[in-house]
Order: sequence, then structure tokens, then C-alpha cells
Amino acid sequence: MSSTAGPVRFGTDGVRGRANVDITAEMALAIGRACVRVFSSPKVILGRDTRVSGPLFESAIAAGVCSEGADAVSLGVVPTPTVAAGSARDGVPGVVISASHNPFADNGIKIFAPGGRKLTDAEQRGVEDAIAAVLDGDRHEGPSGAGIGSIVTDPTVVDSYSDRVIGAVEGRTLAGLKVVVDCANGAASTVGPDILRRLGADITVIADRPDGRNINEGCGSTHPDELQTAVAARGADLGVAFDGDADRVLAVDGRGDLVDGDQIIALCATDLQARGLLAQDTVVVTVMTNLGFRKEMAKRGVTVVDTAVGDRYVLEALSAGGYTLGGEQSGHIIFPAHGTTGDGILSAVVLADLVVRAGRPLSELTAGSMVRLPQVLMNVSVSRPMPDVAHRLAGEIASVETELAGSGRVLLRPSGTESVVRVMAEAPTEAEADRVARRLAAAVERLTATS
Repeated sequence: MSSTAGPVRFGTDGVRGRANVDITAEMALAIGRACVRVFSSPKVILGRDTRVSGPLFESAIAAGVCSEGADAVSLGVVPTPTVAAGSARDGVPGVVISASHNPFADNGIKIFAPGGRKLTDAEQRGVEDAIAAVLDGDRHEGPSGAGIGSIVTDPTVVDSYSDRVIGAVEGRTLAGLKVVVDCANGAASTVGPDILRRLGADITVIADRPDGRNINEGCGSTHPDELQTAVAARGADLGVAFDGDADRVLAVDGRGDLVDGDQIIALCATDLQARGLLAQDTVVVTVMTNLGFRKEMAKRGVTVVDTAVGDRYVLEALSAGGYTLGGEQSGHIIFPAHGTTGDGILSAVVLADLVVRAGRPLSELTAGSMVRLPQVLMNVSVSRPMPDVAHRLAGEIASVETELAGSGRVLLRPSGTESVVRVMAEAPTEAEADRVARRLAAAVERLTATS
């Protein structure tokens, strides 16, 4: 791949696209070399999900790392937070090869800076520039002979990650709790069930037979129907569904009802506050978090800090304020005391522990944690970027908000990855939310037609 294909630009979660089309072996090798150059690290930790293209990109990244004189520590198939944990433990960069919840034909590459943290803007620019230099055929002379790096393994990374997750429950167990675990045929397929078994849970595992092509296919956090059926059929206490790289989780209660990220965060915030562990009585969420969550937190005296959509922004706010809990409606939940990134397995363990300690069904706990307002989401295609769409439709938005009179909420935001404007409306009823969303979507369409 040459520079004529355009520069490699990292979004909030790295690069992602069609494997061997948008994401190529040449790009992966350049990323491996860039990691060593930018961070001057003696080693780089690599992990991947179960996609058929994973070994291709892992091999290419490892080759790039070794060609710069560093060792590539190959963990194989592991959850994203396992790589972050290894990066934090050893103070070296980590690279994850995954397209998260996307179909198997896609793949992606994201980088953790030493310490298991997201890249700063300056680090991201440095990585992008280094990748461009490699792809442009720079004449950088690498090491030779004994200076070339090696591809090695280190099982202690997975062991220490598992021990850390188990340690989050402070010696308690999940004995007697029946849990159905949906691994999305992805990276959680071995580590997730093993951790829950070690904690004593009685588990049934589904979607844990990855074949390289079935990741996220009709399963996992984006397709929880099978999990809902399995929980109800087995009479389980709860179910948990991971996405392809296991950095997010959604839950299902004993009645088979879905429990989303907002509800899980509400439960955790209430529990931490009651135990005096919710720093500054504050929780960090994104602008997409349901109004029902905000109202419940206000009742409990919990301050809600809003960020833009993306776990990077949640992490930045958590770090800046020294807070102890944050996350997204999608199920990315972050406990800074236990990890540097969203962690579906950790979140599942924390939720299960909360249910055991409460001695009450998850359905009952959820009913008391927040009342979720109906939320309608629509995507409006646009011919060009519209970063100022909310400003240009401020009058229409104000009119809708006046009609809702505090009983609902609307949000317009341009997508950072697609040529669409995302319209969100919340209201006391599904019909009213749908009406409001359609009204604003039509306003966006009119604006697009006249631009």
C-alpha cells in the first residue's frame, strides 16, 4: 500500500474497515513499526478476536515490531481489556486486532499507549506520521543480527488479568448464582466463562464456538434474543452478553428482559454510593444516556457529568475528575479502580456480585434503579458534513423541547464515521418519541435539500 491510498487516520478507536481492503497487511506492518518508533518500547503486546483475518494482521504487526528491534508479545485470542491490562502492568504499548461488534469480514486495529491508556492527540499524530513514513517507503535502517526482535508468548498477562477481575469482588463468590453467558463467538469465549467458573457461578455458555466467521452472528450484545430465550428457559438468575472483543456487556434479567448499559451503570452507581465508594457522588456518561437515568441520579444526589459519545471521552472525564464510575448505554462500563478501559467481563462480574449481595432478583433491582424513557433513534443521510446542524436547527429544537416541557429530551449530532446526522428523541411514550424524532429528521432533510 502506498501513500496514494491516502493517509492512515486513527479515530477514537483506531482504524476499522473491510479486512484486506480497507485494512491491509502492509498497513498492519506499518502500525507495528510505528508503535516501536513512537514509544521507544522494547516490546509490544498483541491480542486479537476470533475473526479469520486476525492471524493475518497479527503476523504483520508482529513483523513490524520485530523489524524495529522490539519483541512482539503474542497473546492470541483475548479480550481487549486483557491487552490493556498487560500494557498497564508492563508499561508498554498494546495493540488489539478487532472490529468489536462488526461482522466478521471487517477488522480493525487499535493501540493502547504504555500504561494501557488511550492515545493522546499528540501520540495519535505521532503514530499516524510514523505509519505514513513507513508506507511512503522511508529509508529508515532497522537492526540486524541479534538486534532483531522476537515473537514471544507470556501467559502471565492473561493470568494476572483474570486475577485482577476476580479480585474486584474482594474475596466474595458467586456460588449459587445461575448465569447464562453469551460470548458472541468472540474473544470472551475462553476467558469469560473461566473467570465466572472460578468465582463459583453455575454457568451455561452459548455462542462460544468461534470458527472465524460467526463472530457476532445472531449473538452477543448486538443480538441478545438467543440469550433472552436461554435465560428464561433455564430459569437462570441473569444472563450476560459480550460483544466480539468483550469490552462491553449487556445483561438479561431472570424474566428474559434486556438490561442495557444505562441500567447497569445506574445499579452500580447506587450501590457504590451506598457503600461510600462513589467518588464525589459523581458518575460520567455520554450525551446518549437516557433521561430516566439522569432523573434517578438527581433524586439520589448523584452528579452526572456528560461527555461526547465514545469511551475515550468518558475515560478523559474520569481521569480529570478522579471519579470511580463511567460508561455508555451500549455497555462500555469503566471502573478506573480496576482497569483502564471498558471491560465487559469485569462489568459482568461486578453486576453478578451486586445481585448476590442484594439477595434480590435483577429484575427487582433494575425496577428500583431507574425508569427508562422510550428512546427513538434515526439516521438522516446527508450529502456533506454538517457539524453545525444543531446550531442551524436551534429554533426547531427549542420548539420541540418547549412541547416536551421537561418530560423528554432531543439530541442532534453528526456522525463521526458516516455521512449521517443522528437524531435522538426521548419522551414519556414511544409514540411521542417517534413523532418528535420524525419531526426533527424531516427538519434535517429540509436543511440538507437547501444546502
